[in-house]
Amino acid sequence: MADLVPAMTQIPETAATFSGRRVAFLGKLAGMSRKDASALLTAAGAKAVERPTVDIDLLVIGENDLPIFGEIDFPSAAIQKAAADGRIEIIQETTLWERLGLLETQQRIQRLYTPAMLADLLGVSKAIIRRWQRRGLIRPVREVRKLPYFDIREVAAAQKIAQLLAAGTAADHIERQLASLQSLSSCVDRPLEQLSIIVEGRNVLLRQGEGLIEPGGQMRIDFEKLEPDWLPELVESSPPKTRRSPAALVDLAAEYEDAGRFDAAVEALEAAAADLEESSELYFQLAELYYRSGKAELAIERYAAAIDLEPDFVEARSNLACTLVELGKLDEAVAQFQAAIAIYPDYFDAQYHLARLLDQMGRGDEALPHWEACRFLAPDDALQDEAAERLAVQR
Repeated sequence: MADLVPAMTQIPETAATFSGRRVAFLGKLAGMSRKDASALLTAAGAKAVERPTVDIDLLVIGENDLPIFGEIDFPSAAIQKAAADGRIEIIQETTLWERLGLLETQQRIQRLYTPAMLADLLGVSKAIIRRWQRRGLIRPVREVRKLPYFDIREVAAAQKIAQLLAAGTAADHIERQLASLQSLSSCVDRPLEQLSIIVEGRNVLLRQGEGLIEPGGQMRIDFEKLEPDWLPELVESSPPKTRRSPAALVDLAAEYEDAGRFDAAVEALEAAAADLEESSELYFQLAELYYRSGKAELAIERYAAAIDLEPDFVEARSNLACTLVELGKLDEAVAQFQAAIAIYPDYFDAQYHLARLLDQMGRGDEALPHWEACRFLAPDDALQDEAAERLAVQR
């Protein structure tokens, strides 16, 4: 972002509103450093001040400390009173970039995505997002009550993974190729983020100068020529002759899951669970697999087991509620959504699904506070607009 400052020789007309205004920041900016932001404001005719006081005209709330995490700083009582009187304007960081005309070139404004949001964006199931997370293909930037949040870099990584999987590439092949690409540079920790990777059909290629190289250093890699690396059980139905370790069974379950053989994946993971210590995450994985294999009742049992072990596991509660809705157990679903929200009020997915469910049940008055929460927590304009429309209809 720093290179935007010297390159900005003309200030957009929308930035003229900053002329002569005193501007302060509160919280950490997600898009750039305060120094760079101050330089942009100076170029727009404003004066950036070090600390927010009642003498400022505009207060910008940084979006790196998002309110959904309960970590944001709040303006002082004096500033809030000045804002109420109309003497100070308070805006979010993204609004600042919009007014400065930078939104299209500003590539690092952070939006954070839950598994459900990311799944909706990519058109895949939440279970697949969780699967990629467990395999290390994508990594959350934060976790709240065991609910992972992914930033825009992970979204880009997930999009590349989705391209490869759609082309028929196995997840374990992707992992191995990325590990090989990582070995090409000692500075690379996350090849999907840090290297210029080209996804072409079932190929993973690394751009180097004018050419493309494969993970091993050769010019290309062709997945069509690779022999499948599945374990025998993926092509043969006979049981293994020797007893597998729990770790091997977990790996086998992952292979089955990648192949879309969810019943077999459940069997392998249940066998592993018999020898593993109970954990909420293990039960959550089993619940996801049971759901994907069409066994909703068994999924409910495993979600409940995960919650018994970890009552604050809000994603398990939300997923349990969604499964209950599918089975027509609406009152039970409402109770689970409400429990998730009581634990973590800023969980958008739970607020959104509960608001819709209450509307569906003819309990619009009860849905109102949840639509109000959605208007604040929604990750994009479309969902914010939906929440606003629902509120307008109900009032």
